Amino acid sequence: MYKHLLLPTDGSPATASAIQSALQFAREAGARITALHVMPEYHMFSIEPVQLDETREAFMRDTSEQASKLLEALAQKAQAMGVPCETISLRSDQPYRNIVETAVTRGCDLITMATHGNSGLKGILLGSQTHKVLLKSRVPVLVFHAETDTN
Repeated sequence: MYKHLLLPTDGSPATASAIQSALQFAREAGARITALHVMPEYHMFSIEPVQLDETREAFMRDTSEQASKLLEALAQKAQAMGVPCETISLRSDQPYRNIVETAVTRGCDLITMATHGNSGLKGILLGSQTHKVLLKSRVPVLVFHAETDTN
């Protein structure tokens, strides 16, 4: 049925159980995974151009390193479960667009995502990347509710 899943992750602890569920789903379906992490763009305003350049370089380096570590850990989990996995990191302020575009360009037949379950005013104000993907994607989307520790 599904042979190529896109698994976007933001690296938040709340998505760990959803990632595990997506990997189990992929293993049971005999599918491969493309793991995607979208890093934020750098936005900072400063009077001192030198300070701005140094801060930008540090931000770009740090977010790239974090993305590499995150995706490597996910790839290792996939490998341990026998799920083929490739990883991609991109930089954008609109992750949902990258998710939708990557699913199409990589030939994914299912997007598996986590939702943090924000509702009410918080959900409206923050806007959910998962919600935006559900609205914009022509590729089917399977949403796993992220389990969080309420203590």
